[in-house]
Amino acid sequence: MLQYKRFTFNPVEENTYVLWDTDSRDAAVIDCGAIDSYEYGQLERFIQEEKLHPTLSLLTHMHFDHIFGLGWLNKKYNLRPICHELEQKNYDMQEKMAIEMFGVRIPIERPAVMRYVKDGDELTLGNHTLKVIHTPGHTAGGVCYLADSLLFCGDTLFAGSCGRTDLPGGNMQQEVESIREKLLTLPDEIRVLPGHGPETSIAREKLYW
Repeated sequence: MLQYKRFTFNPVEENTYVLWDTDSRDAAVIDCGAIDSYEYGQLERFIQEEKLHPTLSLLTHMHFDHIFGLGWLNKKYNLRPICHELEQKNYDMQEKMAIEMFGVRIPIERPAVMRYVKDGDELTLGNHTLKVIHTPGHTAGGVCYLADSLLFCGDTLFAGSCGRTDLPGGNMQQEVESIREKLLTLPDEIRVLPGHGPETSIAREKLYW
């Protein structure tokens, strides 16, 4: 069985998820946006209390609010990020983008990517398989991770809306196509866990698209 816990971190109120297999206790941290010692502590305490073994650092995309905690995650658990290859360019420029957004320099540690994934790839978490779905639009290399009935979709799809497409690599036509052709074709009961805001479902989102 898979379980997950959502944390909302940093000034942009980004959703970081811990997903784990209840049998093996192997865990994935998805979009680690923790920005300071207080938020790192929240993650660490939860992982300790649940006796989890973090084995994957997964990224839906590489915007700064989703990567603040990657350096800490690498130092603490020896985990380097996994993302789509098209996100490397985004990864390299996110400290500059954070300066433009906040007006102050926010140091962002960026450990080297461990592995690039592509559409249709599968990742193992304990006794479960996570399927990679490439969903360009918010960014060129944006992906979602489908794990049983859970869809971790980053900023591709929100409850009743979608992510912005006015940043480098964004494309609204691609985003709409990704949502309609790759996500809304999934079973209605799939729970949608976005990078910001509340969870939703495929059935509910079909009402908007």
